[in-house]
Amino acid sequence: MERQQKIVLSVLVLGTLMGALDSTIVILAFPAIADGLHADLLTTMWIILVYLLIMASLTVPLGRLGDLFGRPRMFNLGFGIFTVSSFFCAISPTITMLIIFRGIQALGGALLESNSGAIIADIFPPDSRGAAYGYNSMGWTVGATLGIVLGGVITTFAGWEYIFFINVPIGIAALYLGLRYVKGAARTRASLDLPGMVLLTAALSLISYAAIDFAGNGLTVQSAAPALLGLVLILVFAYHELHTRTPMIDFESLRRPILKYSLLAAFFQSLGYLAVVFLITMYLQGIRGLSPLDAAILLTPGYVVGSVLGPYMGRLSDRLGARVLATGGTLVIALAILIYMMLRIDSPLSIVLLASFVSGVGTAMFYPANNSAIMANARMGDYGSISGALRMVQNIGVLGSFVLAITVASASIPRSLAFEIYAGTSHLAGNVTGAFIQGIDAALMVSFLLLLLAGVMSWSRGTEHRGAA
Repeated sequence: MERQQKIVLSVLVLGTLMGALDSTIVILAFPAIADGLHADLLTTMWIILVYLLIMASLTVPLGRLGDLFGRPRMFNLGFGIFTVSSFFCAISPTITMLIIFRGIQALGGALLESNSGAIIADIFPPDSRGAAYGYNSMGWTVGATLGIVLGGVITTFAGWEYIFFINVPIGIAALYLGLRYVKGAARTRASLDLPGMVLLTAALSLISYAAIDFAGNGLTVQSAAPALLGLVLILVFAYHELHTRTPMIDFESLRRPILKYSLLAAFFQSLGYLAVVFLITMYLQGIRGLSPLDAAILLTPGYVVGSVLGPYMGRLSDRLGARVLATGGTLVIALAILIYMMLRIDSPLSIVLLASFVSGVGTAMFYPANNSAIMANARMGDYGSISGALRMVQNIGVLGSFVLAITVASASIPRSLAFEIYAGTSHLAGNVTGAFIQGIDAALMVSFLLLLLAGVMSWSRGTEHRGAA
C-alpha cells in the first residue's frame, strides 16, 4: 500500500468511524436527554430514528451525487455538515431542535458513508480492495464500540451535550486532512435523476415511519396507510428507473449475480444481526438489572474482535474471494445467536462474553469480504450509487432490526415498557420476566433464520475472478 493510499484510507476510516460512533453514542444517553430537555421517552427515541431514517433514505442519491460531481468533494462536504450540525445538536434548547439537527447530522453522515466505499474502489485495484475494506470495516466497529462506551461515560461524568461536542474538534481535523489529501476522482457525465431521488426518498421515509409507528403503537391506520403508500411509490420508482436515460440505480448492474446476491446478503445480515444487539441489551438491562454502561461493556468484546480481525480477513478475501469467507461469517454469527439463546434469568454473564466474541469473528469475516465483492463488481461510473445502495440496504436493515426487537419483545409485555427497558429506565421482576425471555427467544430465532438466509444469499453469488486493475 502506497503512502498516499494509506493517508487517504486513514481519512476515510475516520469518516466511517464518526458516522458509526454517532449511530450508537446516543443510545445510552436517552434517559439523560429526555430528562434534560423535558421530553417523553418515545419522542426522544426519534433522536436515533431520524438519523437511521435519513441514512437509509439518502445514501443512494448522495452516492450518485458523488458519481456526478466528484466523490472527494461530496465526502469532504459531508465532514463539514456533520461537524457543524454536531455543534448545534449540543446546544439545542429543545427536543425538537435536537431532532432537526440530528437529521442534518445524518445528511453529513450519509455523504460520508455513501462516498467512502466508492473512493476506496477508485484508489485501490480489485485484488487489494479487501484489505482496504477491512480497515474501513474496522473504523465502523471501533466507532460503534467507542459510541456505546463513550455514550455512557461522557453522559455520566460530563453531560449528554458532550456526546455531540466531541465531534467538533475531530471533525475540524478530519475536514482539514480530507481537503488536503482526498482529492480527484473520475466523474460520470450524466444528469442527476431528481424525480428518482424524490420518489426513493419519499418511499423509504413513508415505509420507515410506518415501521417505527408500528413498533411503538401497533397496527393502526397511521402505520398501515404510509406503509402501503410507500410500497406503491417503490413500484413507481422502479418503473421510473427502468425508463429513464440516467437512472439513479443501474438495474442492469444488479442483474449480475455477484452484485445482486451480495447486496441481498448485506441486507439480511444487517436485519438479523442488529436485532440481536437490541435484544441482548434489553435482556441485560430489563432482566438482569445492569446499568446501560455495564451492559454495553459486556458487548464490547465483539466489537474489539471485529476491529482487530477485519483487516486480516479483508486480505484473506482478496486471495480467496468473498463467497466462502462471507458465507462462513454469516454462519459464525448464527452460531453466536444460538449461544445467546442459552441465556436464562440466572445464567452466568460469561455466556454474553462468549457469544459477543464469536459474533465479532463472524462480522470480521463478513463485512470486508462482502463489501469488497460489491465494489469489485460495480462499474467505475457507478461506484458512488452502488456504494450508496450498500449503505442503504444496511441502514434499512438497522431500522428493521429495531422494529423486530421492540415488536417481538413487546408481544409479551406492554410496548411502552419494552421501550423503557431498551433505554435503561426500567427493569422487570416476577412472572413478567419469564414471558419477556420467551419473547426474546422468539426474536432471536427469527434473527437466526435471517442470518441463515443471508448465508444462502452469500453463497448464491457464485465464484469471483478478480484481477489487478
